Amino acid sequence: MPQFHTLATDIPGRLDRLPWSPWHWRVVIALGVSWLLDGLEVTVVGSLGPALERPDTLGLTAGEIGWAASAYIAGAVLGALFFGRLADSLGRKRMFLVTLAVYLAATVLTAFSFNMQTFAICRFLTGFGIGGEYAAINSAIDELIPARLRGTVDLAINATFWIGAALGAAFSVLLLNSIGPQLGWRIAFLLGGVLGFAILLVRRHVPESPRWLIRHGRAEEAGQIVKEIEAQVARSTGPLPECSATLSMRALPAPGWGEIARLMLTRYRRRAVLGLSLMASQALFYNAIFFTYALVLARFYAVPEERVGYYIFPFALGNLLGPLVLGRLFDSIGRRRMIAATYAISGLGLIATGYAFARGSLDATGLSLCWSAIFFVASAAASSAYLTVSEVFPVEMRAISISIFYALGTALGGLAGPPIYGAIIESGSRDALYAAYVLAGALMCAAAAVAAWLGVDAERKPLEEVCAPLGAELSADSRSGARGR
Repeated sequence: MPQFHTLATDIPGRLDRLPWSPWHWRVVIALGVSWLLDGLEVTVVGSLGPALERPDTLGLTAGEIGWAASAYIAGAVLGALFFGRLADSLGRKRMFLVTLAVYLAATVLTAFSFNMQTFAICRFLTGFGIGGEYAAINSAIDELIPARLRGTVDLAINATFWIGAALGAAFSVLLLNSIGPQLGWRIAFLLGGVLGFAILLVRRHVPESPRWLIRHGRAEEAGQIVKEIEAQVARSTGPLPECSATLSMRALPAPGWGEIARLMLTRYRRRAVLGLSLMASQALFYNAIFFTYALVLARFYAVPEERVGYYIFPFALGNLLGPLVLGRLFDSIGRRRMIAATYAISGLGLIATGYAFARGSLDATGLSLCWSAIFFVASAAASSAYLTVSEVFPVEMRAISISIFYALGTALGGLAGPPIYGAIIESGSRDALYAAYVLAGALMCAAAAVAAWLGVDAERKPLEEVCAPLGAELSADSRSGARGR
């Protein structure tokens, strides 16, 4: 039974001092695949958008495709809030198994949808599982990865979204060309279910977060898990360095919604403003392009539906390489500087490229290359938003904090985006679409200013130093930095 009393533990320090090892790779692959699945789902729908407008498939309009995308986002918002609360109270591992199972079932059901209504419902349920994944996965990864590598690893994991995007584009090209749109779009969704099932088998072997166990008074269980992790790491890297860092804390139950709201509005209000600004601006920024990418190519450049997937590849490549190349800078140069710089460059780049698009200065290939260059930087910026909200709040409310800011940011920046942009594309007005691009770019620049002002210098610091647990006992000289601003 959990014992809710004051205890001294060295478990966070023992986890942070571990050298990188094959064990860490297994955790990253098993958990980080949630981003790949999200990329697969979003890109499959985007690449198949023109095919789904055919009367011999679902016969959807561009606006209906936009609403289906909004259903996916709405599901993700609600799923994040629902499962995020459970991840803080019932455990990271239980939730990252359940949420993957929900995704698996829903994406398979999508393959059997037969009209707009059933397609939208299945997209909602798929998003419900993926939204829950974000909360459970990001909190678990941050609590298992050494502090000195947390930024690099987090951004690299987020970049796997674009491996999923490339797979989705490849599936759409292959299936539409070899099988045809009538059956090909259904098989594309079934393949997502197959991948989800394979990952479910691997994920069973990832342990519960020892940091979560400590917070629930299960120190003995946490210690045993850490011993097993240390033994596996030592077998591949040799003797481990000694650990002298300890933390005194009281194990506390998960705070209720009222207490979470009070903390967000008082102790952590500056961090709350930072998280909301970063999450909302990047959500609108991405939805300005990604959910309607195929429709822009088809409507303004007459790109055939079976060739849309080819244009996704360079876009996905830029998004994949950005966090991989720039990620280490978030741990060396620092969070505040890199977040502000990447957000500002992304916003200005979108405005400039949107202007060239509105003037008709870019063909389909030129537009795709410009998007690829911009999103090389924007992908790192967006990934840093998830990194920020997962490390600047205490362990007792880490998963629900991720959920809240993911939900608020997505609702504000992403829920209305797809149908609005879909309607603009249907109108055929380049100037109207450019105005929407300017709005998204300006919001990114505003978020850059917020990051420069309120950013948290979390690079290479243990999570407990970035933000102390609610039950931690801190010395006076460390309390102000760890308890938030």
